[in-house]
Amino acid sequence: MKILVGLSGGVDSAVTAYLLKQAGHDVVGATMSIWDKNQIYKSTGKDACFSPHEEQDIEQAQKICNQLDIPYHVFDCTEEYKKIVLSNFKQEYLNGRTPNPCVRCNAMIKFNALPATAKAQGFSFDKFATGHYARLSQNPTNKRWQLQAAVDKSKDQSYFLYRLSQEQLSGIILPLGDYEKKQIREIARSIGLEVSDKPDSQDFYSGDINDIIQAQPKTGNFVTQDGKILGQHQGIWNFTIGQRRGLGISAEKPLYVIGLNKEKNEVILGFADESFKKGLIAHDLAWSSVETLSQPTTVRAKIRSSQKPVQAIAFVNNDELKIEFEDMQKALTPGQSVVLYDDNDYVLGGGIIDEVY
Repeated sequence: MKILVGLSGGVDSAVTAYLLKQAGHDVVGATMSIWDKNQIYKSTGKDACFSPHEEQDIEQAQKICNQLDIPYHVFDCTEEYKKIVLSNFKQEYLNGRTPNPCVRCNAMIKFNALPATAKAQGFSFDKFATGHYARLSQNPTNKRWQLQAAVDKSKDQSYFLYRLSQEQLSGIILPLGDYEKKQIREIARSIGLEVSDKPDSQDFYSGDINDIIQAQPKTGNFVTQDGKILGQHQGIWNFTIGQRRGLGISAEKPLYVIGLNKEKNEVILGFADESFKKGLIAHDLAWSSVETLSQPTTVRAKIRSSQKPVQAIAFVNNDELKIEFEDMQKALTPGQSVVLYDDNDYVLGGGIIDEVY
C-alpha cells in the first residue's frame, strides 16, 4: 500500500514513517508549509507548530526521509491555513471566546488540505498517516470508523481529532495509538534518528497572540459579577476564562477571569469558587463512533485536552449538545471543544462550547 506520511520534523512522525516502511508499505514523506513569510510576527519560539522556524523543521524532515530512504515533498498550505485557522482564531478572540486552533487545523488542514493538495499536484496514495497518539478502528456492528484514546493516556491526542469525518477516518492510519511515548523514543534511538530526544511541540504558536489578532487596544473595565468596577484593561481578547496571571488587580484572594462580555468590553473577575459551573451547551457537532445520541446518555466528557474525562450526562437536540456534569467543573470556556467518550475510551463525538451555566 502507498502511504503518504505527514512529517513535522519530530520523533513521532519520523517513527510513524519508519514503522510503516518496516511493515512493507511504499512510504512517502510530506510536510505542509503554513508559515506566512510575508507577515511580521514576533515569535522566536521553536516549540510550536506555527513558527518562524518552519524551515528548520522542513530540513529536519528531509534528513529523516534521507535516512529512511523515502521520497519527501513539501506542500504549500499557507493560504488555506490563513483563511481557515488564523482568521477563525482572530475572530473568536475578538468575540470573547477562546478557540482551539489545533482541532480546526487537524480537521480542515492537516487531514484535508494537505492530502488534497498532494493529490491535486498529481501524487497518488492509498492512505494518509500521521504520528498522532490515538487508535482507529471500524465498528463491526454499525460499520462506522471510530477513534479511541491512545494506550499512552499522557500523550493521547484523540481530543484533537474528534472532528474528523467518516470519510477522513476511512482514509487514514494512526500507527502510534498502541505505543507508549517512551517506546517511540527507544525505536528512534535504535535506528539512529537524531530527533529521538527532540522535545514535543507545546502549542500552536509560542509568541504573543496579538501578533495574529492585530487589534488596536480598546479600553474596558474589569468588573465583578455584580458590576463593581475593579480596574481597566485594553481588550477582552487578551484574556481567557480561568486566567489568573497578568490581571494587575489586587484582592484579598486570587482573582480569576470567570467571564467575558463582548458587548460591554468587560472582563468579569471572581474568586476560585465563582469559576465553577454545572453544565454547558455546545453546537457545531461532529460524531465519530455513533451517528448521534438519541436519548440522554451517560458519558465521559473532556473540556480541555489535558484533562481526564469526567462523568456527565449528554442531551442532544438536533445540532445542540447539552452537558450536565456529575461534579461542578472549573473554567468551562466558550470556543473550546467538549469531547465525549464511552467507558471503553471510544470517541462518541463532540462540539464547540457556546454557553456555560
